[in-house]
Amino acid sequence: MTHTGNPFGQVLVALVTPMTADGEVDWPAVEKHMDRVIADGADGIVVTGTTGETSTLTDAEKLRLVEVGKDVSAGRAKIITGGGSNETAHAIELYKASEKAGADGIMIVTPYYNKPTQAGILTHFRLVADATDLPVILYDIPGRTGVPIKYETILRLAKHPNILAVKDAKGDFSEVSRVLNQTDLMYFSGDDANVLPHLSIGATGLIGVTANITSAPYRTIVDAVNRGDLRTATAEHMRLEPLVRAAMTHVPGTVAAKYILHGLGRIGSPRVRLPLVGPEEWEAALIEDELDLVKDVPGADFSNFRPDRNAAAGGALPKVHGTTR
Repeated sequence: MTHTGNPFGQVLVALVTPMTADGEVDWPAVEKHMDRVIADGADGIVVTGTTGETSTLTDAEKLRLVEVGKDVSAGRAKIITGGGSNETAHAIELYKASEKAGADGIMIVTPYYNKPTQAGILTHFRLVADATDLPVILYDIPGRTGVPIKYETILRLAKHPNILAVKDAKGDFSEVSRVLNQTDLMYFSGDDANVLPHLSIGATGLIGVTANITSAPYRTIVDAVNRGDLRTATAEHMRLEPLVRAAMTHVPGTVAAKYILHGLGRIGSPRVRLPLVGPEEWEAALIEDELDLVKDVPGADFSNFRPDRNAAAGGALPKVHGTTR
């Protein structure tokens, strides 16, 4: 299938999945949160990704997140389904079902835990991409999967007509430049601290965790880079820096983002599913210290921030485990 232009958007939010205190998906909160990030400037949402706690969501929940995203976005933003599986057969079925549910694209993560060879990675991606007509983003995050997608493998995958982009959480900027020089692949920054550096060497956009809290500054940065205004992009990057540090350095991004969103009153509970747990006292203190440094960031007013360390403590043990087919 031939895709023209960019079918994903540029400011993509790696969406958290709001949950109740007992770990069930809070569907009204999901709808409200989706609408908020789109209104703030996101033109794409990645549901069921790492930040969305894909490892502990059921397949039924993953598909409903796509359906809800399509309803809420109403054409204002693309809905990309992330996650996948480290079992190729399961990944194929999940992405086929996601296409039927209305997803605009898929993001395929490198098989984790198995530690496949590059030949296995190549085969996994090709078979999944063959199974759907949706445009594909490859998700390269060796810190979580245990293996990188090597440069030579990316070049081979770039020849597949459905594989159009890479989400880079590897941070090898020289490799990004090499791939951009030798393929038509789009790159999306998968590291909030490196959004502007990625964009400055030719990346298309970002898939960000901190954008859950506010996507407006990322819209400003991307629009500024698009028009060649590095001064404005750099100024916004610097304003964002303490918020990115608060969300991304002390606990997993999902945990910090939910803690912050709950403190802002945007979600009803900061709860995550086990084995993730809320921040410990000292971690929460570090996050709050960073937030004290956030000034003049659009959409991130912390003057009425009310963190609740007790509500965030521990993790939920849902009744239905995530691998249920």
